Amino acid sequence: MILFLLLSIIFFLGFLSYLLTYLIRNFAIRNRMVEIPNERSLHDIPVPKGGGVAITLTWYIGITILFFLGVIERSLYFALLSGIMIALVSLIDDIKGLKPIIRLIVHFLTAILAFYFLKGLRPLVMPEISFNYNYLIYPLAIIGMVWFINLFNFMDGVDGFASVEVITISAVLFVMSWNIITILLIVCVTGFLCWNWPKAKIFMGDVGSTQLGFVLIVLGIYFHNTLEFSILNWIMLTSPFWFDATLTLFRRWRNKEKLSEAHRKHVYQRIVQAGFSHKKVNIFLILINLFIIALIILYREFKFLQIPLFGLSLLVFYLITKTIDRRVPFEKKKE
Repeated sequence: MILFLLLSIIFFLGFLSYLLTYLIRNFAIRNRMVEIPNERSLHDIPVPKGGGVAITLTWYIGITILFFLGVIERSLYFALLSGIMIALVSLIDDIKGLKPIIRLIVHFLTAILAFYFLKGLRPLVMPEISFNYNYLIYPLAIIGMVWFINLFNFMDGVDGFASVEVITISAVLFVMSWNIITILLIVCVTGFLCWNWPKAKIFMGDVGSTQLGFVLIVLGIYFHNTLEFSILNWIMLTSPFWFDATLTLFRRWRNKEKLSEAHRKHVYQRIVQAGFSHKKVNIFLILINLFIIALIILYREFKFLQIPLFGLSLLVFYLITKTIDRRVPFEKKKE
């Protein structure tokens, strides 16, 4: 009976996410809150933005209900609740625009607060290797959290792309943990995805993409700490996004480009430029994710294959990148 009630609440929130996205879209159109095509865009007409508000609102309503019903732990709830700061600053940025340094400061403050509520990161099992977690791993973990929040925003450039990744990751986390909070995340995102699937009728904006990046990294650390899903598995699971974003950033830095400038050099963006539709890019992402999930299953079953399989996944991503380079070159900065 309790499970039925919980699922009813959660799926109602999914419908609410769908309805709110529709209402936000109409509001954005009336008030000309639209994403104008620019150097980074892969669309050629103005599209309403701010749909991520629907995801964020239903998500926070959902986790609050689950918390007061005693379904999720206090530490996880308050760690996730810290993300409200990111949601607010991202919403302001979507509407008025903010300096990158302001956003970055808020991201760091939020990451530190969430990390505090999560009580840090459980030590990795690495025999014969010892180091001070407080002074080495903890700072790296917080930097990694901030990077993932931002890279998830960078990877939100194809209709439905970020939503598909969130749903896939959440589904895997559910199978590994059976934690109902992952179902909540899936339905909140799916309600929005109904309007964002190619050809998108609305974009999520920074308020959605940064929030989703934050939620995923918090869940990754939480499930690692509860022994349900190692952070190493989580890193491998999210590799389709962080590999593209990190390699692209490195290549742009090497080319001495201004990193804050908009661009269309990510692999997923250049796949679209090569002539593939947004829908095909999403299907390709799903196939890549299935490949990674298969590797994770082997990874968890045969511990001695952990490093070789992780290396194999990165090699596959690198080969894909080089293939796209031949179709749509990664141009160097013009002097």
